[in-house]
Amino acid sequence: MSKNELSWTPAPGHGEEVLYAVDGPLGRVRLNRPRAINALDRASVDSLHQQLHAWAEDDTVAAVVLDGAGERGLCAGGDVHALRQAVLDGRPGEAEDFWAAEYAVNALIAAYPKPYVAWMDGIVMGGGVGVSAHGSVRLVTERTRLAMPETIIGFFPDVGGLWLLSRAPGELGTHVALTGATVGGADARVLGLADALVPSGAEGRLLAALREDPTADARALAAPVPVTDVATDPSPEPWLQTNRDWIDECYAGADATVVLERLLGHASPEARAAGETLATRSPHSVAVTLEGLRRAASMDVEQVLAQDLVLGRTFAAHPDFVEGVRAQVVDKDRSPRWAHASVADVPRSEVLAAFGEA
Repeated sequence: MSKNELSWTPAPGHGEEVLYAVDGPLGRVRLNRPRAINALDRASVDSLHQQLHAWAEDDTVAAVVLDGAGERGLCAGGDVHALRQAVLDGRPGEAEDFWAAEYAVNALIAAYPKPYVAWMDGIVMGGGVGVSAHGSVRLVTERTRLAMPETIIGFFPDVGGLWLLSRAPGELGTHVALTGATVGGADARVLGLADALVPSGAEGRLLAALREDPTADARALAAPVPVTDVATDPSPEPWLQTNRDWIDECYAGADATVVLERLLGHASPEARAAGETLATRSPHSVAVTLEGLRRAASMDVEQVLAQDLVLGRTFAAHPDFVEGVRAQVVDKDRSPRWAHASVADVPRSEVLAAFGEA
C-alpha cells in the first residue's frame, strides 16, 4: 500500500494538524502543517498525546512511523510566535501549559513500548527533535538540517534536548546547544540524535521493509538501500567529527565566559567563527543552557523534562524570550537587544534562579 492509498484522518475529536493512518501493522503519524514546516501548536501536541497513547495499547499496531507533510521537512519546532504572543498578552500560563503538554509527549515517545520510527528528512529543529530523536529508530537523509536553535531566540534547548546533547561524544553537544548550530544527517548521527543515514528517496522502500518486519532496527533498514538513489553522496565527512579537537578543548567546563574566551582566542578559524556566533546569542540563554546541560548529564530523560518545565517558566518571564522571537520570527531583523551585553554580565545568582534556586 502506498502512502497515497492510505486513509489519513485526524485523531478523534481533533483537527487536521496531525493526521494518522493504519498501514498494515504500522501506525502512521503525519505532522500536517506544511505551510509552517509542521510547527507544533497545542492542538498538534494534544492530538499526538491521545493517538500515541491509544496505539501503545492497540495490539494491531506493531510499530509507529512519524513523518511530515510537505517538502520542507519534518518539523520546524514549536509555534514560538503564538507562545510569545501569549506572554505579551499577559497569559504566560498558556505557554507553560503548552510546554507541559509537549514534554509529556516527549516522555511518552522516549518510553514508547513499541518501535517508534522517525523519518527525519529536511528541517528538524527544536520541538521537531523532541518528537523524533527520542524514538527508537531515527532515520536522517542527505537533506536533513537538524538544530536546537533556542539560544538564538532567548530560550534554551528544551524537549529533553539537553538530555540528548549531554550524551554526545566529548563537547560536541555543548557546541550545538550553545551556538544553535545547524547540522546535517551525518553529524546528527555523530551527536547520537540519529541512527542511520539513508537517501531521501528511500522512504517508500523503508516503509515496505517495516511492513514486512515492524521490529527492524535502523541498521537492518539502511543496509539494503543503495546510496546511488541521490545525486550527491549522502554521507560526507561529519563536520563535528573533523573539528572535535578544538570543540572538546574550548567547550570544557561550566563557565560560559571562559568558553567564549577560549573560542575567540583559539588558533583555529573555525573556533573563532564559533565564538563570534556564540557572542550573538542571548547571554542569559547561553549561561543557563550550559548549566542545564551539565546537570542533565547525571539525570534521566524524565528528570531533564521536569527541569525543562522549571526553566520554561523562568524563560517565559525573561525579556530575552519575547525579544529573541521578535527579532528572529516576527520582525526578522535579526538584531535582538538582549538584557545582558555579554555572558560575563550574567550573574551566577540569575543562573541558579532559573532552576528555582536562591
